[in-house]
Amino acid sequence: MDNHSHNDHSAFKINTLVWGSLYALTIISVWVTHFDLTTFAVAVALGVASVKAVLVAAYFMHLKFESKILSIMVIVTLLVFTTFIILTLIDYSNR
Repeated sequence: MDNHSHNDHSAFKINTLVWGSLYALTIISVWVTHFDLTTFAVAVALGVASVKAVLVAAYFMHLKFESKILSIMVIVTLLVFTTFIILTLIDYSNR
């Protein structure tokens, strides 16, 4: 029973740290809007959103604790998505 209590405490600590990181990243994404970043604004927003998405997927959706094949499928999907985002940004910058 002592081991179970320790695991609950560790999970609470990790979840609190992840929540604090998500909160800090949200503050950063709001703070960045006060600067005139012109062409980099979208890149910064996508970067912060990507970090937040990885944190949510890994810890709150328990992807970190799932099988490797599921992690590989998610990584491949994210790579395809990132490729489309990059191609869209290239198209948008050439207009």
